[in-house]
Formats: sequence, C-alpha cells, structure tokens
Amino acid sequence: MSNIKKILFVGFIIGIVLFVIDLTFHFLSGNPVLLNQNLLIKFGYYQMYSVVLTFVNGYFFDYLNTLKWDKYANYRLIIGIIGGILLTMLSIFLLRMIQEIAIKGEGFEEFYTVELQNGAFYLTSLIITVTASIFFHAVYFYKELQKKKVTEQKIIAGTASAQFDALKNQLDPHFLFNSLNVLTSLIEENPHAAQQFTTSLSKVYRYVLEQKNKELVSVDEELKFAKTYVGLLKMRFEDSIIFEIPEKANNPQAKVVPLSLQLLLENAVKHNVVNSANPLMIKIYELGDNLVVENNIQPKEVLKKSSGVGLVNIMQRYNLLTNREININKTASSFIVQIPMLTKQISVMQTQKSYIEDKRYVRAKEKVEKIKGFYSNLISYLIVLPVLAYVNYRTTDFPWVIFPALGWGFGVVAHGLEAYGYNPFMGKSWEERKIREFMDKE
Repeated sequence: MSNIKKILFVGFIIGIVLFVIDLTFHFLSGNPVLLNQNLLIKFGYYQMYSVVLTFVNGYFFDYLNTLKWDKYANYRLIIGIIGGILLTMLSIFLLRMIQEIAIKGEGFEEFYTVELQNGAFYLTSLIITVTASIFFHAVYFYKELQKKKVTEQKIIAGTASAQFDALKNQLDPHFLFNSLNVLTSLIEENPHAAQQFTTSLSKVYRYVLEQKNKELVSVDEELKFAKTYVGLLKMRFEDSIIFEIPEKANNPQAKVVPLSLQLLLENAVKHNVVNSANPLMIKIYELGDNLVVENNIQPKEVLKKSSGVGLVNIMQRYNLLTNREININKTASSFIVQIPMLTKQISVMQTQKSYIEDKRYVRAKEKVEKIKGFYSNLISYLIVLPVLAYVNYRTTDFPWVIFPALGWGFGVVAHGLEAYGYNPFMGKSWEERKIREFMDKE
C-alpha cells in the first residue's frame, strides 16, 4: 500500500512539473495565462495522464523485480523497456479514448479517424517513453549495483567480525588451561615457586582479559607482556630458557594481534625439550616490517596432543585483518616465525561495534523515510483537495468531493500512525508484551 502511495505521489509531482513547463512555454510565447475553468481542466488532464502512466509503469517495474531472473538476467533490461513502451502506448490510447469519448462526448468513429491522423502525437509520446524508460532503467540498475556492493560488504564485515570474535574467545580458556597445567607441575616440583607463579599469573591473566578483545595492540605492549610471560616460564624452568628481547619497537605506532608473542613462546616450550643440559634459546627481534620469534629446535620424543590454537589462531586473525601473510621458516637447527607489524588503519574488517552502529543507522533511516512519506502524503492531500473542491463547486451541485476527502483523509491518518509507530489497538507495547509472553513460555 505504501509503495502504491509513493508511485501515485511521484505521478502527481510529475504532472505538476509538466503543467508548469507547459504554462512557462505558453507565457514565453506571448500568450496570457488566465486562471479559469479551462486552466483547471488542463491541469486535470495533466494529472490524469501523469498519474496513470506513472502507476502503470511503476507497477510493471515492481512486478518485474519480484520475478527471478537467474537464467535470464541478460533479458531483464530488454523486457523492461519493451514492456514499458507497449504498456505506456496502450495506456495513452485508452486515456485518449476517455478524454475524447467519455469526457468530450465524441463518437468512436470520429475519435478513430482523428487518431489515425494524429501520428505526430503518438510518435512524440513514443520518443519520450523510450527516453524515460532507458533513463529509469539505468538509474535502477545503478542503484541495484550499489546496493549489491553494500550488501556484500556488510556480509563480509559481519562474517569477519563474528569469525574474529570466535578466534579471540579461544584465547581465554586456552591460556588458562595451559597455565593451570604449569601450576599443577610446579606444585609437585616446587611449592614455593608455585605460590610465586600464582601471584604472577593473576597479573598476566589480567592482561589476557584486557587485550584479547582488541583487534590490535602496540608492539611495545606485546613485548612487555612477553617479558612477563617468560618470567612465569622461568619460575618453572629456571635457567633452562635463554631469552633475548628488545626493550621497545623501532616504530612506536607498529601494532600486532594481541597475545601473538605469548602463543609463539608457548608453542616453543611445548614442542621442544627444556632442561639445563639442553637450554631452549628464544630470540625476538625486528626484521624489516616484521616481528620475528626464533628458537632452536630440540624436539620432544613424546609430544602431547595439540589443542589446535597457537599458530593457526594467529594466522587466521591476521587473514581477517590484512593481506600480509605470516612467514614460517623451519631449518635443521631453528624454527622462525615472522609476524607482520601493521601501521596502516584496518580497512578490510569492520568491528562488531561499527557493524551494530550501521544496523542502527539503517533502522533510523527507515523510520525517517516513513515520516517523510507521511508528510508528502499530507502535503499532497492539502494541495489536491482544495483543487477538487473548486472543480466540484464549478461543475455540479452534488458534493462528490466529500468521498475523496474522507477516503484519502483516512489513509493520511493511518499513514501517520504507521510512520510514528502508534497503533491504538495493537501498538508497539502490545507487540513487545506478546513477544515477552511467548519467550517466557519457551
């Protein structure tokens, strides 16, 4: 119903524009413009043609949009233009019949004879119709293309955001589980160290909780945390770990995904023998625009089953943030991982907060569009009704204007209630109450 009102309103505006253009040319030609009954009749004809033709083409256009054009997408434009032209020319012929036969009282034979000689009128109408049809189809396909691009980007952004959140949520239980395993071992081996480990673990775990919900953290923050984490490892392995790390990054603006160094350090300890006879040497340094984590290889003979987080998690998070890849190089004596240091603003991924904000904007925009539609309907009512009343007054004593006044007026009131979300019978409060009722039942 709202779409039909919109089409009729557009037709009404087009009729006004064409009427004003006609009067302008008439005035510029030196002819006076007199406000009389003939002028109102002429305005009525303009409205009749513009509203009917706009409605016919608009309805046909909407009908085409409901069809599935998967296999015949290439024919959509051709069918739309040809169908629009045929419907428009047929509508013009029928409107001419109404104008000449029903209103002016001509006979059909007289009308038919005149129309056969009126080829210039139909040719002009055909040219205008073809031009308008091509223009509106071009606008439609351009808008659909833009809408498709926006939809694709929203889907990509929403999916990327959900995937990124899922990957980050792996880190919390993963870190806690592995830390508790270390604590269990310390309790058996060195109860005093276990107490110190528990105290330090609380500080480290706070960082995990604070940083895991961020897309990126500065390299300096990650280096500082890596030192703290290695301090935890040294409580268990003492001098069996030799660790080299820079104090700060060369570029203070450089960023990495959070907990990436912790996961790489954890992997190095998990996959290699660590004891005083075979110390594990871990070195972190910068190489170009990458942060490098390197350790010597001394694999364990019996390796516990991996949880599947670690390096894979880092790689997946980087894939969602940037096109730059993580480089892994394994030699006979060392295992080297290079993670990109990012300095440019993220443009590939949209965060959850901005995605939700975008959805709120769309809802607000839809509400504004409804209110604009109501005001357009109200203005049309206030402009057209006095004109109809004047035509009624000048043509007949029967007050037929009361019917469009009441019918259209009721529609305007209903439109306003809908636009502002008010329903005296089953409004928003009723809807929310029913939703909550069914939710409670479930």
